[in-house]
This record gives sequence, C-alpha cells and structure tokens, in this order.
Amino acid sequence: MEKRVKRGDYEGFLAKYRGIDFNGEWPTLVEMFNLSAKVYPNNKCFECFNPTHLLFTFAEAKKKIEEVSYYLMSLGLGKGDKIAVSGKNSPEWAIAYFGVLFAGATIVPLDITYNDKDLTTLLKFGDVKYLFIDGDRIDAIDKNNELGLMGKISLEPTKDDYKYVLDLTGPKAEPIKAVGTDTAAILFTSGTTGTPKGVMLSHNNMVSDCYKAHYYMPLYSDDVFYAILPLHHAYTMLAVFMESISCGANLVFGKKLVVSQMLKELEKGKVTMFLGVPLLFNKIIAALLAGVKKKGIVVYGFIRFMMGFSGLVKKLFKVNIGKHLFGFLLKKVSLQYNRVCICGGGPLSPKTFKLFNELGIDFVQGYGLTETSPITHLNPIDGYIETSVGKPFPGVEVKIVDPDETGNGEIYIKGSMVMQGYYKNTEATDEVLMKDGFLKTGDVGHEDSKHYLYLTGRSRNIIVTEGGKNVFPEEIEDHFQFYTDVEQVCILGYIINKEEKSEGIRAIIYPSSEALKKYPDMNVLKNHLTDIITNVNKELQSYKKITKLTIADKPLEMTSTKKIKRFVVSQEYKDK
Repeated sequence: MEKRVKRGDYEGFLAKYRGIDFNGEWPTLVEMFNLSAKVYPNNKCFECFNPTHLLFTFAEAKKKIEEVSYYLMSLGLGKGDKIAVSGKNSPEWAIAYFGVLFAGATIVPLDITYNDKDLTTLLKFGDVKYLFIDGDRIDAIDKNNELGLMGKISLEPTKDDYKYVLDLTGPKAEPIKAVGTDTAAILFTSGTTGTPKGVMLSHNNMVSDCYKAHYYMPLYSDDVFYAILPLHHAYTMLAVFMESISCGANLVFGKKLVVSQMLKELEKGKVTMFLGVPLLFNKIIAALLAGVKKKGIVVYGFIRFMMGFSGLVKKLFKVNIGKHLFGFLLKKVSLQYNRVCICGGGPLSPKTFKLFNELGIDFVQGYGLTETSPITHLNPIDGYIETSVGKPFPGVEVKIVDPDETGNGEIYIKGSMVMQGYYKNTEATDEVLMKDGFLKTGDVGHEDSKHYLYLTGRSRNIIVTEGGKNVFPEEIEDHFQFYTDVEQVCILGYIINKEEKSEGIRAIIYPSSEALKKYPDMNVLKNHLTDIITNVNKELQSYKKITKLTIADKPLEMTSTKKIKRFVVSQEYKDK
C-alpha cells in the first residue's frame, strides 16, 4: 500500500494511476476521492469529537457518499443541477458535499451565518434544487415553498420531520460522470445586494490547485488536518478539505471557534496540519509568550534568546531544533504534534510568522483569491521569506501591470486554477477575466528576482477583518438607506493593529440637514448616530459589524454619477 505522497512529486504519483483510474491531465474531484480510497482504504478520513465521536475511514466514507449520491439520483438529480450545503463543519457536511459531486451535480456551499433572507436570495440566484442544512435552520428556509426546492436534508440527527444525511440510500445507479471542464462548485464571494458573485470553479481548477500545493508543502498520508474555519470558504475548502483527501490523510472537524474546545481537539486528534487566519495565530502566540513572561524577566529573556538562535539555525542551516527545545511550550497550546501551520485569509504580521518558525513549527503563508481556487502562491518551507506571500505554483504566470517607480503595480494571474467566471454575471466576469486568460486580481504588489510575491495594498474596496473575513463596504452601506438622518455614509477599513495589519470596520457619516437641526449638540448627535449603527449592526453578520464612527463635518466628495470617492474620503479622514 502507498504510504506517503512524496513532496513535490504529485506528477509522479498521478502518473501511476493515469489511464487506469482517470484519464487526462487531472482527475476530477470524484476520481481524486476514489483514488485515495483505493490507495488508503483503511486510513482515517473524517472524524469529529463533538458532540459525539464520529469516525469514517476512506472506505467507509466512500460507501456513505455513494449512498447519498444514489438517493439524489433516485430523485432525478444529476449533471447540471445545483445542490447546496450550508452548515457547521462536520463529517456530514463533507459527505453531503461529495455525495452531490458523486451524483454528477454541482455543489453550492453557503455560509451558515447568513440570515434566512440572505440565504434564500443566494439559493434562488444559484438555481438550487436541493438543500442540505443544519437541523436548527431547516424549518425556516423555503417554509412557504417560495424557492420550490425539491427537498431538504438535515445534517444533524435531530429533526424527525426530515431525513438525516447519514440515513440516505437508494438503488445503485451510474451518474452521468463529470469531466474536468465541468463546473464542480459555485462559491459566493459577496453579496446579497445587487447581483451576487458566484465564482464557478471546474474540477480541473480545484484539483490542479490541490495537487500543485504539494510542490512547496510536504503532505503525508499519516497527517491529521484540522478544519476549524468554515468549510464553505474557498481557503478552508481547498487547503484543508481537499488537501487532506488528496494525500489520504485524516480530517478532524471543529464546529466552534472556542479556544478551550479547539485546544482539546488539537490534542485529542494529534493534529499535524493546522490552518488558521491571522487573528487566531496572533492570539495563540500572544498567549504563549504571556505565559512565559509570568516566569520572570530572566526566564523570558533566556527563552527569547534561544528562540532567536533556533530561528537562525532553521533559516541558515535548514535544521529545525525548535521542536526539541520548546516542546514544553508548544504543549501548552496543544501544538506538540503539529508539523505545519498554514495562515491565509488576510495579511499576517512577519513577526508572528517568524515566532512560529523559531518555536519549531513550519509556518506557511500564501496568497490567492476565491477566483483562483484559491491558492496561487506559497512560501516554500525550506525557503520562506517572512515579508513575502510566497512563490507561484508550477504553471502559474504573474504579471505586474502598470508598475510605479517602486515596481508596485496591479497583480494579474494566469493558470489552471483561474475560475471559469461568475455565475450569471457576464459583466462582472469581463471586468476581471482578460481575453488572454489573465485574471485581474485587484491587488497591488511586486515580485523580486526569484519570483517571490510581495503585497503592498488592494485596489479594490474589500476590507479584510481581523478574522480573515472579506467585507464588501457596499453591503453595509445599503443598510443605511432608510435612515433619513444619514445623508451620506462611507464604510472603510481602519487599522486596529499596525504590526498585525488587522482591520476593523469604520463608518464615516455626514448627517442630514434635519438631523443637524434636531441635534445641534455634537455629543447628542453622536449618541443618536451610534444608536443607528447599533440597529444596523443587529442586521449584520458578526464579522461585518461597525466598530468605529466618525462624523464628517462637510459633505463627502462624490463623482459625477453620485458615487462617493472612497479613496479621497479615506485619505481625508485617515487620521481623524
């Protein structure tokens, strides 16, 4: 039996099975799962510890996935149909996801934190025919049959009125199999206002991205991945979910981002591959160093000196002594089994990157977009640069367009992982997908002579929060439409922590003339506008909540088409 997927040798691994288990350059997602189930049938595949222990080997997971696909096909669902899954991370979520793909259909993963109205909007826009969802949400969605869903399945064994995903079965059937160029998944990156952006990713997009990541990152069949970030997000879906499957590794599901529970699951699962966002890693390293400081200045100084020495040896001689020196510290944050930490979803402080490497953890950060499946760059473990987001994957082309005098320009990317386009949104597709195949990322940066990529800013309006979530200002601004005391509102990001590069959400409001008359006292006016923001925040997902208010003393500058000049406003109120 194949023991390990060798680092950088994904081509050699696939060559063994090409023409036998799949045809073409890449397997489909279904063929990728089947290949791992063939090579590693008895390896743990999906596992969770909460609320009860649930475990599937690859062989067991494949059997259950096939039964779900048989059920869907018995309803007449298959190639071309859109089926959604929305729920907390769990083996059931994963089995539903692949059950849809095994039936030949297209999966639509949706954020469970959307309210009922927004979730309904996306289900309707995505032409979804069937829905897998958590038991506590299942009654509320399509309760009046406004969507005309063919059915709903519970991802939890708690709803007597609905079928439970693990109980599904049907007569054995052969689907119309997907091919590499078929759309495998539609991932929504924004919006329930205006026209939503549903990124269409083909099987080739996702599978090629998955295997190419092996080039810079060693993955083994005895690794244990940990899924604590939501699986509907492209980052977690590829870097955790798909990567674990591609190398025959176990995937442990965490359902809640509660630190005490997370630490228990990391230790109990003996997790070796831990993926997170900057907020999470900043908290872990801060807690660890705070504990050391309690031992006194002498102990703290000695440990920091030894960490610096460890990092130097690792950087210069490629020898990792940190794990042996600081195992007692890593155990305090349940990372004693950890081999690699992967950070994405937002900008990371180089200091955090450096500290983890000094402690003996191979720390990896990368770059990508949902539109690129999502990873295009990774820092090689044996050649990382703390200030860079890494080197491009094999076959990825990068162009820096219209660079300034410092070499920074807009980043364009071309490669096998670039999306097919936005679902039912040709206009938005044409704005970012060039005729020569390059994707206009909207990000600004430069490359060095060795093709390491450095980000210096974003030309788009997206705010990247402390937790690595992307927030679109327009969505928040729309919630102020019916507040007559608000003449203009501009939502911007503001730096919470310069070192960690984390952003909060700020509202710059110019009050209406009526409001200025009603509340001539500035403190009273500010309290009134704060109450409006409190009401708006109640309508928003937690990571979109406004945390800072600035009252503009004059109308915000606008374009001829009456759009606020966001960049001008951000510069004008930068230090206010």
